[in-house]
Amino acid sequence: MTKTITDQQSSDPLVIAGVEFSSRLFLGTSSYPNQQVMLDSLAASGAQVATMAMRRVSTGGGGESLFDVLGGRYHLLPNTAGCYTARDAVLTAKLAREALETDWIKLEVIGDDETLFPDVEQLLVAARELVADGFVVLPYCNDDPITAKKLEDMGCAAVMPLGAPIGSGMGIRNPYNIEIIRDECSVPVIVDAGVGTASDAAVAMELGCDGVLMNSAVARARDPVSMAAAMGKAVEAGRLAFLSGRIPRRLYAKASTVMEGRISAVKKG
Repeated sequence: MTKTITDQQSSDPLVIAGVEFSSRLFLGTSSYPNQQVMLDSLAASGAQVATMAMRRVSTGGGGESLFDVLGGRYHLLPNTAGCYTARDAVLTAKLAREALETDWIKLEVIGDDETLFPDVEQLLVAARELVADGFVVLPYCNDDPITAKKLEDMGCAAVMPLGAPIGSGMGIRNPYNIEIIRDECSVPVIVDAGVGTASDAAVAMELGCDGVLMNSAVARARDPVSMAAAMGKAVEAGRLAFLSGRIPRRLYAKASTVMEGRISAVKKG
């Protein structure tokens, strides 16, 4: 029996640091109208990985924490959001490991409050130290192939180039660089930041990326739960389209039906 692309997709898990995920959508947990909407959105998206900022995880005894709500149901990916130096990011990662008992960390080292672009110099310092300390590091970085390759070479488990500034909803602004990163890096490439709607997620996957991470596009949508479902389908559709292979772009038309046998071409008599 011939194996179809859909069969291939169903047996095409995303593998990061030896862990397999059937969903290629990573979903954040902040900015939702309330906790129930967040939980319903995660369920509707089909995501298996939930990201959370360590500053939002209470380790005290003051009621149910985000970890209590999500632990055991999702693969938790704490992040170092809000850190502006390598020192702060490393400290936050170590606190996350102690509090959540995970070596996984989404590494963010932000350069300024206006663009929220990564501080590449500080990011590389933090990534090198965390990798050496046994962390599974997934760094948020610029859409810069050189930086992405450096992060891979130092041992990061994936690279997460931005599609556009965080929360901007501008989509994939530089698909050419994203494609270069995909071609140059052998670790998974996960587009992080800038996705605004389902078509943006599909484009990221059609470029050959291994996954998409988003938060604002779902949490701040008019209907977060429906948008989460749309994003889950878009990621699947984009992956399937990439595996299927799109037709080449052409300047001029090319008929889908052969020209031979047209009525006007039949000779009389």
